[in-house]
Amino acid sequence: MIAFLKGHIEEKHPDRVLIDVNGVGYRVEISTQTFEQLESAGSELKILIYHHITENDQRLFGFFTSAEKALFEKLITVKGVGPKLGLTILSGLPASNLISAIVNQDTATLSRVPGIGKKTAERICLELKEKLKELDTSGNGSATVPKTGVMEEAIQALEALGFRTKEAEQAAMKAIKEVGGEDSSAVIRKALSMLNK
Repeated sequence: MIAFLKGHIEEKHPDRVLIDVNGVGYRVEISTQTFEQLESAGSELKILIYHHITENDQRLFGFFTSAEKALFEKLITVKGVGPKLGLTILSGLPASNLISAIVNQDTATLSRVPGIGKKTAERICLELKEKLKELDTSGNGSATVPKTGVMEEAIQALEALGFRTKEAEQAAMKAIKEVGGEDSSAVIRKALSMLNK
């Protein structure tokens, strides 16, 4: 069972990275969260691995942080959520927002993620609500979970200004990562500056 890989980035794409470990190339599937943390091709990298083995397939899923990996492992315990959908969910929302949505049973936010319908969102909330309360996403011993209402507010404000839903969601997500998820006006300002570049 592979726990982590340490080597050089041969190629990187938004959904996968090819890692050269002493002359052996490993294809690792990743979320956009991990992709954004990676340096350019040729850089050295250590990535945490979830090694998924089935009867006729073996796949490697990579994570930049242990918090993201822990969240992924919890997601795939939910009936109907396999590793591929688990990665899609992690790509759709920053980890802290995802945990907040699940803990607060905010199925509307979860349903915005491609591949998650209302039923799956409800099942995720039901099965993981209690399990995620103790999950630390800040890396410093206390879970700092921004209110998902801030993200909703930012998306609605951007949509009202004429931006498409997908654009608004991505900009709001990036803005929350940069300025935090407490102040919706700061998030909206940051998202607007990104969209108007």
